Amino acid sequence: MNTERSKTLIDAVLAGDERLMMSVAVSRPLDGSPEPDDLHRTGTVLRIVKMLKFPDDSYRLLVQGAGRARISEFTDEEPFFRGRIEALDDVGDAESVEAQALSREVRDQFVSLVSESSRLSDELQVLAMNVEEPGRLADLVASNLELDIGGKQAFLEELDVVSRLRRARDELRRAGDAVQIESEIREKVQSEMGRTQRDYMLRQQLDQIRKELGEAVDEETELADLREKIEAAGMPEEASKQALRELERLEQMPTAAAEHGVIRSYLEWMVDLPWSTTSEDQLSVVEARRILDEDHFGLEKIKDRIVEYIAVLSLKRDLRGPILCFAGPPGTGKTSLGRSIARALGRKFERLSLGGVRDEAEIRGHRRTYVGALPGRIIQGMRRAGTRNPVFLLDEVDKVGADYRGDPSSALLEVLDPEQNGTFSDHYIEVPFDLSQVLFIATANQMEPVPAALRDRMEVIELPGYTEEDKLEIAKSFLLPRQREANGVADIDLSIPDETVRRVIASYTREAGVRNLERELGKLCRKVARRVAEGQVQKGEAVRVSPDDLAELLGPIRFEPELAERGGMPGVAVGLAYTPAGGDILFVESTQMPGRGELKLTGSLGDVMRESAEAARSWLSVRAEAFGLPSDLFEKRDIHLHVPAGAIPKDGPSAGVAMVTSLASLVLGRPAEPEVAMTGEITLRGKVLPVGGIKEKVLAAKRAGIRRVVLPERNRRDVEEIPPALLKGLDFDYVATIDEALERILQPAS
Repeated sequence: MNTERSKTLIDAVLAGDERLMMSVAVSRPLDGSPEPDDLHRTGTVLRIVKMLKFPDDSYRLLVQGAGRARISEFTDEEPFFRGRIEALDDVGDAESVEAQALSREVRDQFVSLVSESSRLSDELQVLAMNVEEPGRLADLVASNLELDIGGKQAFLEELDVVSRLRRARDELRRAGDAVQIESEIREKVQSEMGRTQRDYMLRQQLDQIRKELGEAVDEETELADLREKIEAAGMPEEASKQALRELERLEQMPTAAAEHGVIRSYLEWMVDLPWSTTSEDQLSVVEARRILDEDHFGLEKIKDRIVEYIAVLSLKRDLRGPILCFAGPPGTGKTSLGRSIARALGRKFERLSLGGVRDEAEIRGHRRTYVGALPGRIIQGMRRAGTRNPVFLLDEVDKVGADYRGDPSSALLEVLDPEQNGTFSDHYIEVPFDLSQVLFIATANQMEPVPAALRDRMEVIELPGYTEEDKLEIAKSFLLPRQREANGVADIDLSIPDETVRRVIASYTREAGVRNLERELGKLCRKVARRVAEGQVQKGEAVRVSPDDLAELLGPIRFEPELAERGGMPGVAVGLAYTPAGGDILFVESTQMPGRGELKLTGSLGDVMRESAEAARSWLSVRAEAFGLPSDLFEKRDIHLHVPAGAIPKDGPSAGVAMVTSLASLVLGRPAEPEVAMTGEITLRGKVLPVGGIKEKVLAAKRAGIRRVVLPERNRRDVEEIPPALLKGLDFDYVATIDEALERILQPAS
C-alpha cells in the first residue's frame, strides 16, 4: 500500500471503530488508477487487524475477511472510493445430504493434496478437519489453491453452497493431477541424474581398467586422429570448414555431455564419405560389350547406349553421369542389368529399393536435432560404395509413395537432375555433396505413376519383354545352368531338349519376363535331384526330360490357347491390352436379348472402357442404315457386353476398336476373322485414334498365336521401331476409320 489514495483510505478506516473496508479486484490490467467501471462489483469485507508502517513510507496490513458483499453504487471517488454495499449470504441448503457428501469429498481431497504438495503447509490439514460449515470449507480450499484472478472471482461470486463445493471439488482434482505429474517428472529427473552419475563412474572405472591393461586411448589422441582424417579426406572448402568447426566444439565439450556422441557420429560420417575417391573406369568398348553380352541376351538398345557412354567417357574424362530409366514388365532383367553395367564399367554397384518409401527423410536424411538422426539413403549408399562414381540403381521408382511425412519423389528431383546433383544437400550432412559423377539407373514397371517432372529428368529406355525364341535362348544360356548349380544337379547328365523348354514357356508360364520360367525350370531340377537322392536314378545315368514328362513333374497344363475356343462366333473380338506385367490379349464378348435398349457392361471395367462401349453403341446406332439394319436397332433389344476375368480391374483407351467390332459382329451376324487381334480408341465420328504400348501388345499377340494385328494408322511409326525379328510371323493392317477396321476384321456376310 504505497499510493496516496491507499494511504488516505487506510488512515480513514483506522480512525473508525469497526476498522472495516471492502476489497474488490480489477476486471482488467490497468496502467493508472482504476475507474468504477474497471472494478468487479462483488468483493470481500475486510477488518484491519494490524498495520505496519515501513521506513520507505509504505504500509503493510494484516487483515481478516468478514464476509462477502456487493457494491450497490459509488457515492464518491475522491479522495478514495466510497459507496453503498450489500452484504451477501450463502444460499442453498448447507445441511442437505448432497452438501454434506460434497463436504466430506472436498475435505478428503484437500487433506490428500496438502500431504502430497510441498507448497502447502501441513497445518491446513488440521484447519480443514475443524471447519464444519460447507461454505467456509469451500472458501478455505479456494483461498489455498493456485487460481488466477478470474478463478478466485468466480468462487467469490458463487453464493450457492452446493455449487461452490462442486467447483472446489473440480479444482482439487485438477490440482491433484498437476501434483501427480510434477511428482512423476521429479522422479524421472532424479532417476536420469542417478543414471548419468552411474554412467560417469562406470566410464571412469573403465578408463582406469584400460590404463592398467595398456589399452587406454587418450581422448586427445582420438581428436587428433579425427583432425588428420578431416584433412586427408579431400573435402571441399565449405565441408572442411564445417567439419573443423564441429571438431572444435567437440574438443571443448566434456565426454559425458549428451551432444558429444552426436557430434562424434557426425564427424565420423563426414570423414567416411568419398569426397575425392574415384574408381578407375574400364574404358574398353570391346570388353564392355563382351561383358554385357555375357550377362544378358538381347537388349541391344540398352547395350548400345552403355557402349556410347563409355566411348564418350574415353574422349571426355569429366563426363557427367547420365540418368537412365529402364521401364518394363517384371522379370525382364532391369535390376540385374544395372549390376552388369557396373561390371562393364569397372565401377562399384549400389542398389536402393524405393518401393513403398513414403518419408522424404529416406532420401534427404534427418536433421541432427532429432534423436537417432541419420543421413538419407543416397548418402548412405555413397558411403558404402566408397567412391564418387558408382553405378547407383534406384529400383521401383514408380512405387514411391507420399504422405504427411513429405514427398520422396520430389526429393529425388535434385538427385536425378544433372544440373543440380553436383551440389546435393542432405539434411544430416548440411553441406553440398557432389553426385554428378554417379551413373544413376532407375527402374520402373510403368511410367504413368512417375511424376512428370521426375520423368522429364530421365532418359527412358523401354524393355517390352521377350518373345518365345528369346526365352528359349535365355533359358538355355542363363536360367538352366544357374538352376542346375543352385539345385545340386550340375554334375548330373541332365538334358532338357528345346521342345520341353518351349512347352514350359507356352503351357506353364504366361509373362513378358522370365521370372516364372526360371521358377519352373528350378522345379524340374528339384524333381530330378529328388529322384537321384531316392535312388531312382543312379549316378552317371543320363536323365532326359521330354515334353510328355512335364505333366508328371510340373502338374497339369496351366495355360491353354483360347483363340480356337472363342473364335468363329459372332459377338467375340480379341483386343490387345497393356498391363504392368506386359502386354496381354483381351476377349470382348457381347450378346443381345429383347428389352428396352439398355447397355449392360460387366467384367470390372473402368470409366474409360465404359465410355468406349457407349461410344461404340452410339456409332452403330447412327450407322445402322448403312449396314442394312433398322434405324431403331437398339431400341427394342438389350445389349450385354462382357470382358472375361471379371475379378481383374480393367481400364484404358485401347479397347474401343475391339468393343465396336464385338457389337458390329453381333448385330450383323458376321464373326471376326480367326487369329486377328486389334487395338485402338474410337470417336463418335468414326475415327480410330492411336494408343500406347504397341511393342508390348505386339509381343502379347505373338505369344497368344495371333497371326494378324489391326492397328491405328498413326501407330505405324511405332511398329517400324520394333526389331524385324520380333515381327516374324505377324501381318499388320493399319486403319484410320472404324469402317476400315470392320472391313478388315469381320468375315464377309454369308
